[in-house]
Amino acid sequence: MKGVAFSVSCLLAFSSQLYSVPATIAETSATVVHGESNHDGKIESKYDGLSHETVSTLRKMKVTCAGTKDMLKDTCVSVSASLHCPGVQLNYVRYAKLQLIFETKQWDQRHALEDRDLVVVVDATTLRLGRMRLVSQNTDTLMTEILEATISYDVFKKIASGQVVEMAVGKSRFELRQKNLEALRDLNNRVKIS
Repeated sequence: MKGVAFSVSCLLAFSSQLYSVPATIAETSATVVHGESNHDGKIESKYDGLSHETVSTLRKMKVTCAGTKDMLKDTCVSVSASLHCPGVQLNYVRYAKLQLIFETKQWDQRHALEDRDLVVVVDATTLRLGRMRLVSQNTDTLMTEILEATISYDVFKKIASGQVVEMAVGKSRFELRQKNLEALRDLNNRVKIS
C-alpha cells in the first residue's frame, strides 16, 4: 500500500512541473506522457533514478520514406530527441540526444563507421556535429539501424528554432518536415528555462 501511495505522489509531483519535489523522494521512476499536439509527435517526461536525471523525450517520429538520389534507396528515416535535466527538475538541460532511425529492405545499406558523421544545415548555418554512435542494428524483414549523437542544448535549440533543417549522415540526406520541427519546438518548450 505504501508503494502505491508513493507512486501516486511521484506522479502528482511530476504533473505539477516538478518544482517542489526533493530528489530524495523520487527514488522510483514516474512518467508523464504529454498528449499529442498538431504535430503528431508523442512527448514524455520521465525521472530516471539510476542516472539521477529527468529526461523529456520526443518518441520516434517519421521524417521521410521518399527515396531521393542523395539517399539510400527504399529507406525510411525517423527522428527521436531527448533533453536530459539533472535531478528532478525541468529548469536546466545538461545535454540533448538526437537519434536517427533508418529502416530499409536492403540489408546491405548500412552506415559504415566512416559514414556516420552528422552534418546539420539550419537555415544557412552548417553544423558539423561529429560521428554518430551505433545504438542498435537489427535485421528481420527490415534492416533497422539506430544512430545517436549527444549534442549541447544550445545546438538543439538552434535545430529546433530553424525554419529549414537538413541533415546528412554519410550518403543519407534529408530535410525535416514542418511537423518534425514543430515537435522539436514543443519538446524544447517543455523545459522551463528562466
